[in-house]
Amino acid sequence: MCMPNGSPDNVRQIGKIRHLKRSSAVEPSQQQHVPQSPQAPEPTVLSRPPKQSPNIPEFDIKPPAGRARPRIRHRFLVFTFMILVIAPIILAGYYLWTQAADQFVSRVAFSVRTEKQSSAIELLGGITELSGSDSSDTDILFAYLSSQELVSRIDRKVDLRAIWSRVSPEIDPVFAFDAAGTIEDLQAHWERKISIVYDSSTGLIDLEVLAFDPADAQRIAQAILDECTAMINSLSRIAQEDSIRFTREELGNAVQRLKEARRALTQFRNRTQIVDPSIDTKNQMGLLVTLQQQLADALITYDLLQDTTRENDPRITQAKRRIEVIQARINSERGNLGLGTDKESGDAFANLVGEYEGLIVDREFAETAYTASLAAHDSALAEVRKQSRYLAAHVKPTRAEQAQFPRRKLILALIALFCFFTWSILCLTYYSLRDRS
Repeated sequence: MCMPNGSPDNVRQIGKIRHLKRSSAVEPSQQQHVPQSPQAPEPTVLSRPPKQSPNIPEFDIKPPAGRARPRIRHRFLVFTFMILVIAPIILAGYYLWTQAADQFVSRVAFSVRTEKQSSAIELLGGITELSGSDSSDTDILFAYLSSQELVSRIDRKVDLRAIWSRVSPEIDPVFAFDAAGTIEDLQAHWERKISIVYDSSTGLIDLEVLAFDPADAQRIAQAILDECTAMINSLSRIAQEDSIRFTREELGNAVQRLKEARRALTQFRNRTQIVDPSIDTKNQMGLLVTLQQQLADALITYDLLQDTTRENDPRITQAKRRIEVIQARINSERGNLGLGTDKESGDAFANLVGEYEGLIVDREFAETAYTASLAAHDSALAEVRKQSRYLAAHVKPTRAEQAQFPRRKLILALIALFCFFTWSILCLTYYSLRDRS
């Protein structure tokens, strides 16, 4: 291949330029003193000044380049392209279409819901929201789906090792599971077979379960749904216990206080043989008032008899005797206000009334506390019943009719793209190092 500057026309032009330079290099004096012939007369000729040649630089023209020939580095690039790009693509295609087993997918989608039943007062107030999602429970469930505990539970329930090793690892070592692996190996394979998509804005979780048989994939998806439901129910029970634990403890303390107050009141009644001192006080005060009236009547009768009869009249003696009897009865009733026959050793009835009133106050306070605690406990129970968590599956576990995995064309395209980029980077690195050396 010839270079553009080495064409024949360019060579002729450059030769003319050199000839003009040589002709212009002759001195003007030599051009003017030319020897003349003696025979010919010297004509008078007006000579033109010589043309000034342009200042054109000289070029070092190389000969045209020859035909390009393959070198060792070119053969090396082709060899590395075959090794790093073509060979992996052929091997991957052979494995994907001859060794890799078909896998079926089962899809399930669910979310955690909280049912909130509003009371009549809330409905009248305009609060009409009946349900909503609980993001915290959904986050817990999302973490639980990748936990070793769930993998162990599902393995004990449906035997994951047997399902995922249905195709022998010797035949398909990439997509099959070795049944002799540990629980850590099973959990790592779980992350390859279970695809989890969690939308935090809506609280929805989508699962894709892969297996070599469509029935096995559906069984695994149903087992996952059952275990997630059990976990959410467990969280709901724990939340309910937490919400009513305090009110239950307060209710127990109120019941114990009420029992002690009633027990103290019973002991007081057994000790004093008085059911209600206030009633006894009213009865004794009524009796004393009656005796006081009878005493007043007897004294009036005695005074009248003294004014109208003789001193030895038997009616005066009888009236005097009546007055003494009534006075003795009044003294006796007043003495009954203390315990025992000895007034100095007996307790005043007012003290008994004060003690009784203190016990009554303790009992009423215990009853009020018990009523308040019982109301709080019932309110907590009602609140727990209003906020019930449950797992709502809007897509039940599906059963595939056609194998969709492995995606052979996509995998092969990604392998080819990766190998080509790797080979290109290595070639560019080689040429950059070669140019610097």
